[in-house]
Amino acid sequence: MRYTPNPSPVVDEMLQTLGLTSLEELFQDIKPELQLKEGLNLPAGLSEMELRRLLKNLAAQNLNTDDYPSFLGAGAYDHYLPAALEQLLLRSEFYTAYTPYQPEISQGILQSIFEYQTMICQLTGMDVANASLYDGGSALAEACNLACVNSKGKKKVVISDTVHPEYLEILKTYSLSGRLEVVVVPGRDGIADTTGMLAAIDHETAGAVMQQPNFYGLLEDAAPVEKAVHDQKALFIMAVEPISLALLKSPAEWGADLVVGEGQPLGSSLSFGGPYLGFMAARKNLMRKIPGRIVGQTSDLDGKRAYVLTLQAREQHIRRELAASNICSNEALCALAASMYLTFVGEQGLKEIATRCHHLARYAEQEFQKVGMELKYKQPYFCEFALKVKDPAAANRKLLANGIIGGYELDDALLLAFTEKRTKTEIDQLVAVLGGK
Repeated sequence: MRYTPNPSPVVDEMLQTLGLTSLEELFQDIKPELQLKEGLNLPAGLSEMELRRLLKNLAAQNLNTDDYPSFLGAGAYDHYLPAALEQLLLRSEFYTAYTPYQPEISQGILQSIFEYQTMICQLTGMDVANASLYDGGSALAEACNLACVNSKGKKKVVISDTVHPEYLEILKTYSLSGRLEVVVVPGRDGIADTTGMLAAIDHETAGAVMQQPNFYGLLEDAAPVEKAVHDQKALFIMAVEPISLALLKSPAEWGADLVVGEGQPLGSSLSFGGPYLGFMAARKNLMRKIPGRIVGQTSDLDGKRAYVLTLQAREQHIRRELAASNICSNEALCALAASMYLTFVGEQGLKEIATRCHHLARYAEQEFQKVGMELKYKQPYFCEFALKVKDPAAANRKLLANGIIGGYELDDALLLAFTEKRTKTEIDQLVAVLGGK
């Protein structure tokens, strides 16, 4: 299929509307060294057999987490995926679904989304959940945007820098719209500086954000911030890790108004960074303001159970300026995977997975202590912690040479994650490599 560019009259009309005289002006913000001045210097085409051989050799260079135990977390985690889940997702009626635009013709997809919403509500303790969002970072940004819209004039969002740094960058990008003002409060000893956050929360605040566990895997005390933000009639937003909710206090119990997070641990593979799944849940009074879609259950003319898109405040269905969001893509397949995963493991199974993750992390901490290695932060954690290392990059290279995928590199530490897939043998090897003289 050839790419057909716009004809000259269309280009001229576009430039005139923008007040430009040439296409070069349109792309002037792109650095000169990144602009394509000449044709692409591509090699000659390959035969099908040659191409398959080339791609196979390229794929062989990728590391496989089944062969290389991975202790890398930082927002994406190597959890075990049940074989039944992987097999069911291969069904053609499932994996072709992205955002269903004519959903009523497919009751199965609607039911799967309804079940997903129900499970997210059960997991978070909230009243309502939408049909998923693009990823965890954009879900947080959407929640902050909602807080500003809900406040009717306030723009200030107070957030700790112990929240995932990529989430912070996405939020700052959203703030370029002028609809919200991001106030980032530096953390202290790996956790949020609640005193600093309380000082930043005032009558101009639309919402405040805390992550639980935070980016460093540590547990936060959200109570002071929740009280302060609600005293200002603003919204309290929590970003959470879904597996941890099997053990930790629910966001609803913390008093959260909006809950978001990355759903990748619930049945989605690492996949080199995506596609992932952003979930959002809220209190009932915010139901008509959350972005995306909500599937509801009803009865048809024959009295049989039926599913419909109950709410869909997005630009395809209402005036763009009234839409809660204009980029709230629904990750339908990943949401389906989350529904399957939670169904397969069940409430007790999820608790056992979370417990094993925590116990393995505690075992690793104890073994590191035996070889004289310390954690960077002396705070309670779930299944991830920062280990003091003089040269994190060198430590990761050493681990990789020994068949281990290491952690996320901080300035003076490795952020290591421990999922239920890891074993004591693998942890012993990790400690031996890092603790070796």
